[in-house]
Amino acid sequence: MKKTIQANQLKVGMYVHLEKAWFQHPFLSSSFRIESEKQIAKIVDRGIQSVIIDPEKSIIPKERIKSTADSRKLTGQKQESADTLPPSKEQLQIHQAMEEIVHDRKIPSEEKARVVQEMSIVMMNNLMEKPTAANIQQVKKTIAKIVDLIIHNNSITSHLVQITSHDFNTYAHSVTVGLLGVSLSKVLFWNSDKHDLHELGAGFFLHDIGKVRVDAAIINKPGKLTEEEMDIIRKHPSFGYQVLRDTDQLTDECKEITLQHHERNDGSGYPRRLRGNDIHLYAKICAIADVYEALTAERPYKLPMKPFEALRLMKTEMSHHFQKDLFDRFVLLFANG
Repeated sequence: MKKTIQANQLKVGMYVHLEKAWFQHPFLSSSFRIESEKQIAKIVDRGIQSVIIDPEKSIIPKERIKSTADSRKLTGQKQESADTLPPSKEQLQIHQAMEEIVHDRKIPSEEKARVVQEMSIVMMNNLMEKPTAANIQQVKKTIAKIVDLIIHNNSITSHLVQITSHDFNTYAHSVTVGLLGVSLSKVLFWNSDKHDLHELGAGFFLHDIGKVRVDAAIINKPGKLTEEEMDIIRKHPSFGYQVLRDTDQLTDECKEITLQHHERNDGSGYPRRLRGNDIHLYAKICAIADVYEALTAERPYKLPMKPFEALRLMKTEMSHHFQKDLFDRFVLLFANG
């Protein structure tokens, strides 16, 4: 029998029903099993005071793991190769939900921007955990929907560039860089048919996918990295190239962005210390969005900078890192917001 409890009494393993509309919370469905403490925190932070739980569908993690393993033994189920797996159920659900969001004219622009951003974070989280060929391909289809929304809706674009994420993780960073990169590309390439904005969007969102091959302890380290750890981090552009090549998702746009997004105009970047015109235009766009996100996002070891402060720092102390006309157009995104 279902019952109502206070949101602060939720536990991992409980199956919940949220009574808010699907676009008023950051989950793919209004009914689901709690998989982490972070999901509970999101429910509480959203101001949801009480939820309905279904005890019959609730199950503690150990029991769930054991029952899954037992069912595979009983049915003789074999582990499929990652190369032959179809897209995950989660990615298919995200794509369907994103389509509904994009085409729902009843949702106010500001609310739609928030939902797109939060849904994109869920999408990238799932992809980083399961970077299979089918999942990457499915994610690129979902990103194409986001790109179309940004291209055709100036109000949504304005709200999206104002959003800063307070999540400390690679996938939240990837989403913010993706949204900013597409927004700047919209301005730069609006009247040109020489640029595939769908593939560009995929490149921006997937620019850090190489971090799936870097030890999470290094990526999430709360303090300063050692030189040895930095050497490992500097390999993630090459790792990203390998992931996209191995999964047959490496277009020219993704290749340039993934390999060069940490190169700097003055030659001080990595991995190849390219400078000026040797750096691809797409990578230069991504580099600006990447640095801006790093400055404005919250981290365990630093407070986030406000957008104006970050832009001022980039202009006064880091201008040699960026191509001036691109940075000037980037600043205008916020002036027009």
